[in-house]
Amino acid sequence: MLHLTPMDPFGVRIAVARDDGIPQSLSQLAEEEIDQLRDLLADHGVLVMHDPDLDDQGFATLLRRFGPLIFTAGEAPVPHEPSLNVISNVGRERPPVSRWHTDTSYVSSPPSYTALRAIRVPEQGGETLFSDQAVALDTLDQELSAAVVGRTITHVVTGVDPGEEQERQAVHPIVRPHPRTGRPALYLSTRDRCASVSGLSADAGRGLVDRLLTHATQDHTVLRHRWMPGDVVMWDNARVLHRGDHSDVVGDRVFHRGMVGAQGYRS
Repeated sequence: MLHLTPMDPFGVRIAVARDDGIPQSLSQLAEEEIDQLRDLLADHGVLVMHDPDLDDQGFATLLRRFGPLIFTAGEAPVPHEPSLNVISNVGRERPPVSRWHTDTSYVSSPPSYTALRAIRVPEQGGETLFSDQAVALDTLDQELSAAVVGRTITHVVTGVDPGEEQERQAVHPIVRPHPRTGRPALYLSTRDRCASVSGLSADAGRGLVDRLLTHATQDHTVLRHRWMPGDVVMWDNARVLHRGDHSDVVGDRVFHRGMVGAQGYRS
Protein backbone atom coordinates (compact mmCIF):
# COMPACT_ATOMS: atom_id res chain seq x y z
CA MET A 1 0.00 0.00 0.00
CA LEU A 2 1.28 3.48 -0.87
CA HIS A 3 1.06 6.19 1.78
CA LEU A 4 1.28 9.68 0.28
CA THR A 5 2.45 12.93 1.87
CA PRO A 6 2.31 16.06 -0.32
CA MET A 7 5.43 18.24 -0.31
CA ASP A 8 5.77 22.01 -0.67
CA PRO A 9 5.59 23.52 -3.25
CA PHE A 10 5.01 20.27 -5.18
CA GLY A 11 5.96 16.60 -5.26
CA VAL A 12 4.90 13.65 -3.09
CA ARG A 13 6.71 11.65 -0.42
CA ILE A 14 5.90 7.92 -0.71
CA ALA A 15 5.99 5.33 2.07
CA VAL A 16 5.32 1.69 1.20
CA ALA A 17 3.76 -0.55 3.86
CA ARG A 18 1.55 -3.59 4.23
CA ASP A 19 -2.02 -3.26 5.45
CA ASP A 20 -0.79 -3.88 9.01
CA GLY A 21 1.66 -0.96 8.75
CA ILE A 22 4.88 -2.96 8.42
CA PRO A 23 7.21 -1.22 5.91
CA GLN A 24 7.80 -2.91 2.57
CA SER A 25 10.69 -2.67 0.15
CA LEU A 26 10.26 -0.87 -3.16
CA SER A 27 11.17 -4.21 -4.75
CA GLN A 28 7.85 -5.62 -3.50
CA LEU A 29 5.54 -3.17 -5.24
CA ALA A 30 2.54 -4.66 -7.00
CA GLU A 31 1.91 -3.89 -10.67
CA GLU A 32 -1.07 -1.65 -9.83
CA GLU A 33 1.19 0.31 -7.47
CA ILE A 34 3.73 0.85 -10.27
CA ASP A 35 0.92 2.24 -12.42
CA GLN A 36 -0.17 4.46 -9.53
CA LEU A 37 3.39 5.80 -9.33
CA ARG A 38 3.25 6.61 -13.05
CA ASP A 39 0.11 8.67 -12.42
CA LEU A 40 1.69 10.39 -9.42
CA LEU A 41 4.78 11.26 -11.45
CA ALA A 42 2.64 12.76 -14.21
CA ASP A 43 0.52 14.75 -11.74
CA HIS A 44 3.16 15.82 -9.22
CA GLY A 45 6.51 15.61 -11.02
CA VAL A 46 8.71 14.29 -8.19
CA LEU A 47 8.43 11.28 -5.88
CA VAL A 48 10.63 10.89 -2.78
CA MET A 49 10.91 7.34 -1.45
CA HIS A 50 13.08 5.65 1.17
CA ASP A 51 14.45 2.12 1.09
CA PRO A 52 17.84 1.63 2.80
CA ASP A 53 17.86 -2.08 1.87
CA LEU A 54 17.48 -1.53 -1.88
CA ASP A 55 20.69 -2.41 -3.75
CA ASP A 56 21.70 -1.51 -7.31
CA GLN A 57 20.25 -4.68 -8.79
CA GLY A 58 16.94 -4.03 -7.05
CA PHE A 59 17.05 -0.37 -8.08
CA ALA A 60 17.57 -1.25 -11.76
CA THR A 61 14.87 -3.93 -11.58
CA LEU A 62 12.44 -1.42 -10.07
CA LEU A 63 13.10 1.11 -12.85
CA ARG A 64 12.69 -1.51 -15.59
CA ARG A 65 9.12 -1.98 -14.41
CA PHE A 66 8.47 1.55 -15.73
CA GLY A 67 10.11 0.80 -19.09
CA PRO A 68 13.45 -0.09 -20.69
CA LEU A 69 16.50 1.63 -19.23
CA ILE A 70 18.68 3.87 -21.37
CA PHE A 71 22.27 4.91 -20.75
CA THR A 72 23.91 8.18 -21.76
CA ALA A 73 27.10 7.39 -23.66
CA GLY A 74 30.05 9.17 -22.08
CA GLU A 75 28.83 8.76 -18.49
CA ALA A 76 30.59 6.53 -15.92
CA PRO A 77 28.71 3.22 -15.50
CA VAL A 78 28.20 1.50 -12.16
CA PRO A 79 30.71 -1.41 -12.48
CA HIS A 80 28.40 -4.23 -11.35
CA GLU A 81 25.20 -2.70 -12.86
CA PRO A 82 26.19 -0.96 -16.13
CA SER A 83 22.64 0.15 -16.93
CA LEU A 84 23.15 2.73 -14.14
CA ASN A 85 25.69 5.54 -14.00
CA VAL A 86 27.65 7.15 -11.17
CA ILE A 87 27.23 10.79 -10.12
CA SER A 88 29.99 11.77 -7.71
CA ASN A 89 32.07 14.63 -6.36
CA VAL A 90 34.77 12.28 -5.03
CA GLY A 91 38.30 13.01 -6.21
CA ARG A 92 37.39 16.26 -7.96
CA GLU A 93 39.56 19.32 -7.48
CA ARG A 94 36.59 21.57 -8.20
CA PRO A 95 32.94 20.92 -7.36
CA PRO A 96 30.72 19.75 -10.25
CA VAL A 97 28.69 22.35 -12.10
CA SER A 98 24.98 21.70 -12.47
CA ARG A 99 22.59 24.08 -14.16
CA TRP A 100 18.84 23.77 -14.62
CA HIS A 101 18.28 21.09 -17.25
CA THR A 102 16.28 18.17 -18.56
CA ASP A 103 18.17 14.90 -18.93
CA THR A 104 19.35 13.96 -22.44
CA SER A 105 17.08 16.44 -24.23
CA TYR A 106 19.35 16.32 -27.30
CA VAL A 107 17.80 13.03 -28.51
CA SER A 108 14.52 12.70 -30.38
CA SER A 109 13.06 10.37 -27.74
CA PRO A 110 14.39 11.69 -24.41
CA PRO A 111 13.98 9.66 -21.20
CA SER A 112 10.61 9.81 -19.52
CA TYR A 113 11.89 9.28 -15.99
CA THR A 114 15.12 9.71 -14.07
CA ALA A 115 15.84 8.30 -10.61
CA LEU A 116 18.69 8.70 -8.13
CA ARG A 117 19.65 6.34 -5.31
CA ALA A 118 21.71 7.86 -2.50
CA ILE A 119 24.98 5.99 -1.97
CA ARG A 120 26.90 8.54 0.13
CA VAL A 121 25.30 11.71 1.44
CA PRO A 122 27.40 14.76 2.41
CA GLU A 123 27.41 16.13 5.93
CA GLN A 124 26.32 19.50 4.54
CA GLY A 125 24.70 20.70 1.33
CA GLY A 126 24.29 18.78 -1.90
CA GLU A 127 20.53 19.16 -2.29
CA THR A 128 18.79 18.43 -5.59
CA LEU A 129 16.42 21.14 -6.81
CA PHE A 130 13.31 20.71 -8.97
CA SER A 131 11.03 23.17 -10.76
CA ASP A 132 7.51 22.38 -12.04
CA GLN A 133 7.29 23.29 -15.73
CA ALA A 134 3.53 22.85 -16.03
CA VAL A 135 3.06 25.53 -13.39
CA ALA A 136 5.76 27.62 -15.09
CA LEU A 137 3.75 27.54 -18.32
CA ASP A 138 0.49 28.34 -16.54
CA THR A 139 2.03 31.45 -14.92
CA LEU A 140 3.71 32.98 -17.98
CA ASP A 141 2.74 36.58 -18.61
CA GLN A 142 0.82 37.43 -21.77
CA GLU A 143 3.93 38.49 -23.72
CA LEU A 144 5.89 35.31 -22.98
CA SER A 145 2.83 33.14 -23.58
CA ALA A 146 2.52 34.61 -27.06
CA ALA A 147 6.26 34.30 -27.71
CA VAL A 148 6.36 30.52 -27.26
CA VAL A 149 3.32 29.62 -29.38
CA GLY A 150 4.35 27.25 -32.16
CA ARG A 151 8.08 27.62 -31.52
CA THR A 152 10.64 24.86 -31.19
CA ILE A 153 14.12 24.68 -29.67
CA THR A 154 17.04 22.77 -31.14
CA HIS A 155 18.70 20.97 -28.23
CA VAL A 156 22.37 19.97 -28.67
CA VAL A 157 24.62 17.69 -26.67
CA THR A 158 26.85 19.34 -24.04
CA GLY A 159 29.05 17.98 -21.27
CA VAL A 160 29.50 14.44 -22.63
CA ASP A 161 30.74 12.86 -25.85
CA PRO A 162 28.10 10.35 -26.99
CA GLY A 163 30.21 9.12 -29.90
CA GLU A 164 29.63 9.27 -33.62
CA GLU A 165 26.85 6.68 -33.66
CA GLN A 166 24.62 8.52 -31.15
CA GLU A 167 22.23 11.44 -31.65
CA ARG A 168 23.78 14.82 -30.93
CA GLN A 169 20.82 17.13 -31.45
CA ALA A 170 17.03 17.09 -31.62
CA VAL A 171 14.22 19.59 -32.11
CA HIS A 172 11.47 19.78 -29.48
CA PRO A 173 8.50 22.14 -29.08
CA ILE A 174 8.88 24.69 -26.29
CA VAL A 175 5.41 23.68 -25.08
CA ARG A 176 4.93 19.91 -24.92
CA PRO A 177 1.78 18.02 -23.89
CA HIS A 178 2.47 15.38 -21.27
CA PRO A 179 2.36 11.94 -22.93
CA ARG A 180 0.23 10.48 -20.10
CA THR A 181 -2.10 13.33 -19.12
CA GLY A 182 -1.98 15.72 -22.08
CA ARG A 183 -1.28 18.66 -19.75
CA PRO A 184 1.14 21.06 -21.49
CA ALA A 185 4.40 22.16 -19.89
CA LEU A 186 7.52 24.07 -20.87
CA TYR A 187 10.31 21.87 -22.21
CA LEU A 188 13.66 23.56 -21.64
CA SER A 189 17.23 22.72 -20.72
CA THR A 190 20.48 24.60 -20.05
CA ARG A 191 21.18 27.77 -21.99
CA ASP A 192 24.09 26.06 -23.77
CA ARG A 193 21.97 23.06 -24.72
CA CYS A 194 19.18 25.26 -26.12
CA ALA A 195 21.13 26.14 -29.26
CA SER A 196 18.47 27.93 -31.29
CA VAL A 197 14.79 28.86 -31.32
CA SER A 198 12.71 28.53 -34.46
CA GLY A 199 11.84 31.77 -36.20
CA LEU A 200 14.20 33.90 -34.09
CA SER A 201 17.71 35.26 -34.56
CA ALA A 202 20.46 33.83 -32.36
CA ASP A 203 20.34 36.82 -30.00
CA ALA A 204 16.54 36.86 -29.80
CA GLY A 205 16.47 33.10 -29.22
CA ARG A 206 18.99 33.31 -26.39
CA GLY A 207 17.01 36.16 -24.88
CA LEU A 208 13.77 34.17 -24.96
CA VAL A 209 15.41 31.09 -23.39
CA ASP A 210 16.94 33.27 -20.66
CA ARG A 211 13.60 34.84 -19.83
CA LEU A 212 11.83 31.48 -19.76
CA LEU A 213 14.47 29.89 -17.51
CA THR A 214 14.43 32.86 -15.14
CA HIS A 215 10.64 32.65 -14.87
CA ALA A 216 10.56 28.86 -14.60
CA THR A 217 13.09 28.58 -11.74
CA GLN A 218 12.05 31.31 -9.31
CA ASP A 219 13.00 30.42 -5.73
CA HIS A 220 9.44 30.29 -4.42
CA THR A 221 8.49 27.65 -7.02
CA VAL A 222 11.48 25.35 -6.37
CA LEU A 223 11.41 22.08 -4.44
CA ARG A 224 14.71 21.45 -2.61
CA HIS A 225 15.36 17.85 -1.62
CA ARG A 226 17.81 17.34 1.23
CA TRP A 227 19.19 13.83 0.90
CA MET A 228 19.18 11.13 3.54
CA PRO A 229 20.91 7.72 3.32
CA GLY A 230 18.55 5.25 1.67
CA ASP A 231 16.63 7.88 -0.32
CA VAL A 232 15.37 7.06 -3.81
CA VAL A 233 14.05 10.04 -5.76
CA MET A 234 12.31 9.70 -9.12
CA TRP A 235 11.04 12.43 -11.40
CA ASP A 236 9.15 12.95 -14.64
CA ASN A 237 11.28 14.70 -17.25
CA ALA A 238 8.18 15.87 -19.10
CA ARG A 239 7.13 17.78 -16.00
CA VAL A 240 10.21 19.16 -14.20
CA LEU A 241 13.62 20.74 -14.58
CA HIS A 242 16.29 19.82 -12.05
CA ARG A 243 19.81 20.65 -10.92
CA GLY A 244 22.21 19.70 -8.16
CA ASP A 245 23.28 22.36 -5.66
CA HIS A 246 27.03 21.87 -5.25
CA SER A 247 27.69 25.05 -3.27
CA ASP A 248 29.05 24.64 0.27
CA VAL A 249 29.07 20.83 0.10
CA VAL A 250 30.97 19.16 2.93
CA GLY A 251 31.67 15.45 2.40
CA ASP A 252 31.17 12.88 -0.32
CA ARG A 253 28.12 13.15 -2.58
CA VAL A 254 27.62 9.91 -4.50
CA PHE A 255 24.48 8.76 -6.28
CA HIS A 256 23.63 6.03 -8.75
CA ARG A 257 21.32 7.15 -11.55
CA GLY A 258 18.95 5.29 -13.83
CA MET A 259 16.89 6.63 -16.73
CA VAL A 260 13.75 5.09 -18.23
CA GLY A 261 13.31 5.45 -21.97
CA ALA A 262 10.63 7.52 -23.66
CA GLN A 263 7.06 6.44 -22.98
CA GLY A 264 4.76 7.72 -25.72
CA TYR A 265 6.76 10.71 -26.97
CA ARG A 266 8.99 11.36 -29.95
CA SER A 267 9.86 14.73 -31.47
